[in-house]
Amino acid sequence: MDGTRGLLLLAALLLDALVGDPDWLWRRLPHPVVLLGRAVARLERDLNRPGAAPASARLAGVAALALLLAGAIAVGLAVEALGWWPLELALAAALLAQRSLYEHVAAVAEALGRDGLAGGRRAVARIVGRDPERLDTAGVCRAAIESLAENFSDGIVAPAFWYAVGGLPGLIAYKALNTADSMIGHRSERHRHFGWAAARLDDLANLPASRLSALLVALARPRRLAAALAAVARDAGRHRSPNAGWPEAALAGALGLALAGPRHYAAGAVEDAWMNAGGRREAGPGDIERALALYRDACRLGWLLAALLATAAVLV
Repeated sequence: MDGTRGLLLLAALLLDALVGDPDWLWRRLPHPVVLLGRAVARLERDLNRPGAAPASARLAGVAALALLLAGAIAVGLAVEALGWWPLELALAAALLAQRSLYEHVAAVAEALGRDGLAGGRRAVARIVGRDPERLDTAGVCRAAIESLAENFSDGIVAPAFWYAVGGLPGLIAYKALNTADSMIGHRSERHRHFGWAAARLDDLANLPASRLSALLVALARPRRLAAALAAVARDAGRHRSPNAGWPEAALAGALGLALAGPRHYAAGAVEDAWMNAGGRREAGPGDIERALALYRDACRLGWLLAALLATAAVLV
């Protein structure tokens, strides 16, 4: 990473934290992630043939993903070739999610306080895929905290990591891959084979960021550092996701909560291991606030890391 990219990364993180995703702007312009979603939908519509043999569907999914990533990299290279740093900064900041993630999770605690369980269920349904009607207050709070942990990794740390590694092409390619995974990577009957490549490659792309996210979360609470690291070492590998368990276990240990565990989605029940199983399961709105405070500190540690990398790049 050169010095210019390091400085742009730090500036993008700070800009995103300050401004987030302003409604006035994205009501007038399509958000970059919306454009990526449209590209995924078009490729899926054109290449995912109903009734195709599993091998053919997988091959079509690989082709769709290759076209998507090639287009994303081409856009990133074109923007970098313009040499206009304000455009690169704005695009990088738009593809991070610090402020928007904070606002969405904070809205769950606010809804619980204002409208009770019904309001909390409505708010949490906007950020998680599980069946909200099966959630009690503790379940709503745990779901919000788990979403905060997982999205800290794939919505903030991973995009920043891939920008540091591959510049704007790396960042846009990562967001394209992550968008594809969210749209076609789940194991619905329609996407079971077509989305295989997107799901597997997304797991691989998120591997370094999930580990770094867990470390940032643990370091954000020095007094609970040992508990957080112990939860990661003991439980992260037991999560059904190869990546989500890392930040979730770290956050569970840092807060003294038990997270993940069995849960219900629209497609059915998932029997998952508890992260920090000995922790308290009866989470409340106050625990969401504690998680958000820790999240703010973890983000600040990320800024510090970006600043150190930028400084090192400039000096070298």
